[in-house]
Amino acid sequence: MAGYKDPEIAVQMAGEKPSALAIVEADTQVVGFYQEAIKAKDFAEARVITTVDDLKPATDDLSLIAKLKKAMEEKRKEYVKPLQDHVKSVNDAFKTLMEPIETADTITRGKILAFQLKQKLIREEQEKINALRMEAAKKEMELKGELTESVDLVEVIPELAKKTTTDMGSAGMRDNWKWEVVDISQVPREYLMINAGVLTPIVKASKGIIVIPGIRVFNEPIIAVNTK
Repeated sequence: MAGYKDPEIAVQMAGEKPSALAIVEADTQVVGFYQEAIKAKDFAEARVITTVDDLKPATDDLSLIAKLKKAMEEKRKEYVKPLQDHVKSVNDAFKTLMEPIETADTITRGKILAFQLKQKLIREEQEKINALRMEAAKKEMELKGELTESVDLVEVIPELAKKTTTDMGSAGMRDNWKWEVVDISQVPREYLMINAGVLTPIVKASKGIIVIPGIRVFNEPIIAVNTK
């Protein structure tokens, strides 16, 4: 809202996106919500609850606060949804446009890895053959004291360079350590994590009846507010 002088709203609404700030400040409904929120905060800070009768006005205020929060959240979504829809449409468009290049990248990487693996297996097999022939020659020497013929070793292909460099760039192998569980009973406790996404709804649904070894199930009531 042009000319709005409230110092607190100026501080809280100012920030990294002046264009969005200008739009929101021009919305008198948003500014009105904020003014009502300031009043609610002042009342809450000054409120003293010492008797049962004090609970009624506090409950009324909670109902008003709930309505105000809902209205402000709906207003926020009103501003944000078109932006989110636009971002989604742009992301979807570029996902389609980039599909061929992503496919080309995946195929090329796969073929390089396949070649490197094949060369590695060939080299290992050649080394294995030579090891067997050397072992046979060693046994013949131990048995006869001499070799009846020279050891015919196969040629071992050279180990591939870790990086291929061209005028345009370079590509090579880089360590990429991963893990998988082979026996969860052997995993140290410090590496285990409770699945809260599974446990929480089960505990809530049981309403305190369920018993889970090693877990304390308890009730910690919160204030529920229903507006009319």
